[in-house]
Amino acid sequence: MKEKGLYTPVRVLESAQGPWFTIDGKKLLNFCSNNYLGFAQDKRLVSAVIAAVKKYGVGPGAVRPISGNLKLHMEAEAALAKFKGAEAAFLLPGGFIANIVAIATIVGKEDVVISDELNHASIIDAIKLAQVKTKFIYKHCDMADLERVLGEAVKLREKPKSDGSKPIILITTDGVFSMDGDIAPLPEIVRLAKKYGAITMVDDAHGEGVLGDGRGIAH
Repeated sequence: MKEKGLYTPVRVLESAQGPWFTIDGKKLLNFCSNNYLGFAQDKRLVSAVIAAVKKYGVGPGAVRPISGNLKLHMEAEAALAKFKGAEAAFLLPGGFIANIVAIATIVGKEDVVISDELNHASIIDAIKLAQVKTKFIYKHCDMADLERVLGEAVKLREKPKSDGSKPIILITTDGVFSMDGDIAPLPEIVRLAKKYGAITMVDDAHGEGVLGDGRGIAH
């Protein structure tokens, strides 16, 4: 892997994940964490985690459909849904797996996915893993190009899927783009989605807690 340039060294932290951390005995200023609001070391959250571990242990012991669905999970999801003003919420271990699960749940091989050219790698991989045959890429945050692509995608609805239903058209975008900090023009994306009968899916991993009074880009 090293010879092919595929090996990436992993930094080993020797301290808490904060504004400063220690690597190889050196105290360094942290510019690469997603811990924007400092929740990882917030004393209130640390105390809550300790209390939860004392009550529930260090793990659920099974997957949720069997016997690992703790009351803690249900309470957290209900609180998140209420905070977001959503019908429901579902917790997953991380953002990468969340995109894989979401996209594979919404679309199948015969559906259509439209993706911003600078979307996160997890969205790109999720589309590949969903084995979607027809996908379009539009220029970064370019609504004229998105509408052009939507016009092409809508034509595909004339041919029904093998089950007789019309293909789903899914538009995927980052909320806040992690590499350059651009914010997706979500109101315009939603307007175009409604105009062409598409579904909008937003990866707001970098907007949650930051935009919309902490509720993310949709707010």
